[in-house]
Amino acid sequence: MSIDTLPERSLSFELSEEHELIQQSAREFADRHVAPGVIERDMSCEFPKDLVNQLAEMGLMGMYHPEEYGGGGTDVVSFAIALEEIARWDASLALTIASHTSLCSGHIAHAGSDEQKRKYLTPLASGEVLGGWGLTEPGSGSDASEMKTTAEKKGNKWILNGSKIFITQGSVGSTHVILAKTDPGQGAKGISAFIVESDRKGFSFGPKLKKLGMNSSDTTELYLEDVEIPKENLLGKLNHGFIDTMQVLDGGRIGIGAIAVGITRGCLEESLKYSAERAQFGKPIGQNQAIQWKLADMATRNDAARLMVQRAAWLKDQGKPFTKEASMAKLFASELATQAALDAIQIHGGYGYTKEYHVERFLRDAKLLEIGEGTSEVQRMIISRHLQNS
Repeated sequence: MSIDTLPERSLSFELSEEHELIQQSAREFADRHVAPGVIERDMSCEFPKDLVNQLAEMGLMGMYHPEEYGGGGTDVVSFAIALEEIARWDASLALTIASHTSLCSGHIAHAGSDEQKRKYLTPLASGEVLGGWGLTEPGSGSDASEMKTTAEKKGNKWILNGSKIFITQGSVGSTHVILAKTDPGQGAKGISAFIVESDRKGFSFGPKLKKLGMNSSDTTELYLEDVEIPKENLLGKLNHGFIDTMQVLDGGRIGIGAIAVGITRGCLEESLKYSAERAQFGKPIGQNQAIQWKLADMATRNDAARLMVQRAAWLKDQGKPFTKEASMAKLFASELATQAALDAIQIHGGYGYTKEYHVERFLRDAKLLEIGEGTSEVQRMIISRHLQNS
C-alpha cells in the first residue's frame, strides 16, 4: 500500500478554538486574581470563599456536567486545561475545583437518578453549594473495603454511623457523598453510597487538619452519629457503591494529573525567571549547563505529562475505557511535580527554601498528589493489572 492510498485521518495536537478561549479565560483570572494573594492564603490557611464564588460565576465549578443540571456542558479536556491554569499559581484552589467537580458532583452525576441530579447536582454544578466526598477513614486508606462506617435500613430511612478523614470541603461542603457498609460480611461488595446534607442531626466535622501543603484547601474529619437520611438518598444501586467509587476515582485522577501539570509549569516558569536574573561568577546562572539541563528536563517531562492527562481526558470524553491511561497520567504527572519542585528549589538555592518565593510551596503542595486519589503504589498496581489482562 502506498502512502497515497492510506485512509485520511485527523490527528492534531493543537487546541480547538473553544479550548483556547477557556485556557485564556482561566489564565487571565489566575494571573489577575489568584496569584496576588496565594502566599498569604497558604500561610493563613484560610479557605478562599470569594475566589470560589468568582470561579462559580465563571462556570468553573461544574464545567463538564450537563447544562440541564447546572453544569457548563464542556468536555473533560477543557476541565484539565482550566485546572492547569489555576494550579500554576494555587494548587489548593485547583484542588477545591477538582474534588468538588470530580468526586462529590461526579459521583452523583455518575450514579444518581434524574431526581437526585436535579435536587443535588444542579446546585453543586453551578457552584451554589460545595460538596465533599467521604471514602477514607482513620483505619482504611488504600484498602477501602476495611471501612467501619455503616448504614442500616430502618423502615423508610437509613441510619449512618462512623467517621471519615481527609475530607476535602469537609467543613464548607453542604452536600456530601458518604460511602458506608450496608452488608458488612461482603467486604467491598457490601458497600453503598449515600447523599448526606451537612445540616442533618448527628452530622458534624472536626477542626481543619494541619497539613504540609494545600493549606487553603478545607480538609477535616467527618463524624456520623445516628444520622438519619431518607431511603431516597441511597446513591446508585444497593451494595454497588464500591464499584461506582472506582469509576469516580478514575475521573478524579485526571484532575489530579492536571493539577500536577500546573505545578510543574509553575516550577519551570519561576525557575526560568530566577535563573535569568540571578548572577553568579559574572553571569546569569541560567547560562550554566547544570541549570540548563534541569530546565530542559523539566520542560520536556511537563509536555509529556500534559499530553498524558489530555489523552485520558479525551478518552473519557469519547466514552472509551480510560482507567489505565488516567492512572498513568496521574502517576507520571504527580511524581514529576514533586521532582520539578525539588529541582526548582535547587535552582533558587537558599531563596528557594524561603516562603518569599513560590517554589517551596510548590513542593509542599505537590507531595499530596502522589497520595490523593490513590497512591503511586496503587496506580502502579492498576496499570500492571491492566497490562496483564490486555
